Amino acid sequence: MNQNVDAGCPQPAIGITSAGDKAGILTGNFNFQHKNTALLSVTSVEAPVVMTSAEFDERLAPSLKRLRLSKRLLERVAGVSERRWWSPGTDFDDAAIEAGAKAIAEAGVEPSEIGLLINTSVTRRNLEPSVAVKIHNALGLPSSALNFDLANACLGFVNGMTLAANMIESGQIKYALIVAGEDAQGTQEATFARLNHPDSTREDYLREFATLTLGSGAAAAVIGRADENPGSHRIMGGVSRAGTEHHELCVGGVDGMYTDTKGLLDGGLELVVNAWDEAHEKGWDWRSMDRYVTHQVSNSYTNAIIKAVDLVRDRVPITFPRWGNVGPASLPMTLAQESRTLNPGDRVLCMGVGSGLNTMMMEIAW
Repeated sequence: MNQNVDAGCPQPAIGITSAGDKAGILTGNFNFQHKNTALLSVTSVEAPVVMTSAEFDERLAPSLKRLRLSKRLLERVAGVSERRWWSPGTDFDDAAIEAGAKAIAEAGVEPSEIGLLINTSVTRRNLEPSVAVKIHNALGLPSSALNFDLANACLGFVNGMTLAANMIESGQIKYALIVAGEDAQGTQEATFARLNHPDSTREDYLREFATLTLGSGAAAAVIGRADENPGSHRIMGGVSRAGTEHHELCVGGVDGMYTDTKGLLDGGLELVVNAWDEAHEKGWDWRSMDRYVTHQVSNSYTNAIIKAVDLVRDRVPITFPRWGNVGPASLPMTLAQESRTLNPGDRVLCMGVGSGLNTMMMEIAW
């Protein structure tokens, strides 16, 4: 753990008005800082069934031919070569349970010490009860442990970490477990059927193209007090920003996801750049991080963000070609992969954008 990270950390900016907001609106919660919270572990579970984009092209071959659309668009345009589905009989929450158990074991804490469980999965099979209750029960967490779902599209996991950090620093809980498990198969099967219908159009294919980039996977993290866990990774804080005027650009449900790809890219980039610039005005310096762990979507989104805020390209790990977009599990799965090569003192910036739109950037001192 970096023992000298406090020197470069900004103080919270409370009640400061930004140029990007309407005059007189306070943006005090835009910039947040954690003083004694750390990441103890982060784990992932990779779904075992590989579904290549070539296989998806074959499933859609009748419509691609009828609509005069070329094959390999998923690889050439999105950069997604494959994604994963769960084995028959494995549910997304089973995978979240597995990831959670791994995270608790790697953190070196007892399930009885967990005071909060937040499930951040987009995937769910019913409206109630929460997905969290099954995970809470399966992991043997105590009845005193708060448990609930937190949904905010692909940004949910990072939101969950922030909420848990605040509860830890308030003294309400000692340890928190954040999980996400995603299953893309059902939505993609429904999309195949819809796009292969004789009445489907090119516009339908383009609106549902992003659905075909989704993947299945699971992740979990345990966080706790930094001063009680030597060698853990300090969660320094970060920034968040909302662009909810874009809430209709990407709308997903059990049967499908409909996306204005260009509008989502343009709106997301504007939001990220505004947050990035204002963060640096408030004292954060993220221009030379050792790793930039971004939410994984596609070639175009990744390249656009790298260019927009001038990131060092070889410090941005890429996982979407193998996993696709795994929703809120995407960022922590990538962080779990990178944790194997991170060294004490490395600075990591987690960056995500979720449908709605919302963005958050969080610094971790490894």
